[in-house]
Amino acid sequence: SAKKRTRKAAKFQKAIVGMSLDDIKKKKAMKPELRQQAKETAAKEAKARQTKTKAAPKAKSGAAVAKGK
Repeated sequence: SAKKRTRKAAKFQKAIVGMSLDDIKKKKAMKPELRQQAKETAAKEAKARQTKTKAAPKAKSGAAVAKGK
């Protein structure tokens, strides 16, 4: 009998939750330097946001703060 041939799975991209396929393609096409720069600015923003929330008075309950993370 002839050998049964297995078919290789074709690779394709699919959109994920919170990101369209176009967004993914744009991000993939980005140059590494630009990606690094964007990452750093996002990190700075997050850090600034965290320091702002720490400086704010602790009026919220612990559950509300944990939910915000």
